[in-house]
Amino acid sequence: MAVLPIVTVPDPLLKKISKPVDKVDDKLRSFMDDMLETMYAAPGIGLAAVQVGKLLRILVIDIAPEGEDPNPMYFINPEITWTSEEMNTYNEGCLSIPEQYADIERPAECKIKFLDYDGNEQHIHAEGLLATCVQHEMDHLNGIVFIDYLSKIKRSIYVRKVKKLVKEKEA
Repeated sequence: MAVLPIVTVPDPLLKKISKPVDKVDDKLRSFMDDMLETMYAAPGIGLAAVQVGKLLRILVIDIAPEGEDPNPMYFINPEITWTSEEMNTYNEGCLSIPEQYADIERPAECKIKFLDYDGNEQHIHAEGLLATCVQHEMDHLNGIVFIDYLSKIKRSIYVRKVKKLVKEKEA
């Protein structure tokens, strides 16, 4: 397994729409394992393939509380099939927008159809943090980052801060 470089804003790749996965094989599983290792190393609770430079409809998520055993989840070609009318606000962050956070409102619950690590179709009903995380990561597959929900002025401030942070880390 390997830790992959994470793409950060304002990289135009993050604005592109990811393509469906054709087949689940050992090569894809190896890539998903690398994604998971990258997410844990960052550290984060969710990562979309586009964030590591691949325009594929893949997410890895692990919302297990710190100190508990890891509980990785793999979502290939995920589709949200239902969302609740009830909304939830969560202070979101993103590995592609390091050290920046904002309150984002999303549906409190959702149902997701996807292929799992072995390529089997699954359906889950997510609520709370899992629902928020799935929706956040699925936004990435559609070229959306959480700061796109903010005003243009706030968005530009966040991008400037990330550019500065990346420049400092490279120095």
